[in-house]
Amino acid sequence: MMLKRKIHITLAFIFAVLTSANAQVEKWQKGIVKQEFLYDKAPFPSCHSATIAETPTGLVTSFFGGTKERNPDVEIYISRFVDDKWLAPFSVANGIQPDGKRLPTWNPVLYQVPGGDLLLFYKIGPKPSEWWGMMKTSKDGGKTWSDATKLPDGYIGPVKNKPVLLSNGNLFAPSSKEGDGWKIHFEVTKDNGKTWRTVGPLPENGIKAIQPSILQYGNGKLQILARTANRAIVEAWSNDNGETWSALTKTTLPNNNSGTDAVTMKDGRQVLVYNHVLPPGDLAKGPRTPLNVSISKDDKEWSAALILEDSPISQYSYPAVIQTADGMLHFIYTWRREKIKHVVVDPSKLKLKKIKNGIWPKLKGYAAPVITETKNEES
Repeated sequence: MMLKRKIHITLAFIFAVLTSANAQVEKWQKGIVKQEFLYDKAPFPSCHSATIAETPTGLVTSFFGGTKERNPDVEIYISRFVDDKWLAPFSVANGIQPDGKRLPTWNPVLYQVPGGDLLLFYKIGPKPSEWWGMMKTSKDGGKTWSDATKLPDGYIGPVKNKPVLLSNGNLFAPSSKEGDGWKIHFEVTKDNGKTWRTVGPLPENGIKAIQPSILQYGNGKLQILARTANRAIVEAWSNDNGETWSALTKTTLPNNNSGTDAVTMKDGRQVLVYNHVLPPGDLAKGPRTPLNVSISKDDKEWSAALILEDSPISQYSYPAVIQTADGMLHFIYTWRREKIKHVVVDPSKLKLKKIKNGIWPKLKGYAAPVITETKNEES
C-alpha cells in the first residue's frame, strides 16, 4: 500500500509540474493561431530535423524517421497538408546502396522553386563527417518524386536550413562540414541544382560553427546566424550578395549547441527560432528547452517574441521557419524525438520585449519549469 501511495504522489507531482508549465508558457504565446502534430501514429518510433515549404498546392514537410538517429533504417519522410489536415507521412528516400548495404539518411531540406519544381535535398552516410548530398524533385507539390540524383563529389546541399534565392538569380544553400573541424560554406546554383559552385569556407575566428541560416537586408547585404560549440549564436556579414564574408563573431544570444533557423519577413523584420539556453558552467551543450522566437527590426537588437515550448522534459529542437503568402509564420520542429510539431503564428499579434545582455526578459507570472528529464540530444 505504501508503494502505491508513493507512485500516486509522484504521478500527481509530475502532472502538477507539467500543468503549471503549460499554464505559464501560454503567457509567452500571443499570436499563435494553431498548434498541431503532423501525425498521431507513424511506422517509426523516432524522428528529427524537419523542414517545411509552401507549394502551389499547399504546405509540404519532410523529416527523417527510424529506430533512432544514425540507425541504418532511418529514412526521409514527406507529409502534405491537404484539405486542412496533414496526410500520413510516407517514405520518399532511404540509404540502401547498390550493393545492398543500408546507411542512414539525414537532414532533409525542402525548397520550392518559384514557378517550378519542389526540391528535396538530403544526405546519406554513416555519420555527418562522411555523408554526401542527394536531391529529388517533385512537379506536383510533393505527391510524387523523381529518382534521386547524387550531388557532385564534395557537395551536400543545404545542410539543415533552406536555401535563399538572391536578386541576381543565385540560389544560395547555407551549408557546413564537420569532418576536419566545423566550417561554414555556401553551395551556389544558378540552374536549380544542375551545376554548383562553392563560396567559402568562412573565416572561423576561433569559432566552431555549423548549420547557418541566411537573412536578407537588401542591396546585396546578407547576414548568417549559426549554431556553435561556443555557447553563443554567431553571425557573419556579406555586402556583395554572398560572394565574400566577414569572419564569424559571437552575437549576444546564447546557443546550446543545437540547430536554429531564421527568415526575413516581407516587412523587412528578421525572425529567429532557437533554444534561448546558455549551457551551465563552461559546457558547450545545454538542454534543448525552451524553444524560443526572437525578432529584430535591424541588425543590432533582438526582442523576445514567443516561447513555442517550455517543459521539464527536454528536446524541442531543430526548428525551421517560413513565411507563407498570407503573411503567417509557420514553425516546425522536433517534439521530444517522438513527433514533429507545426505551429502557425500571426506576426501582427506578437508582443515584443527587448532582450538585454542576452537574457530572456521576465514576464510577470512566468517562471521557467525545472528540467526533470533529458531526451537523446545527439545532433
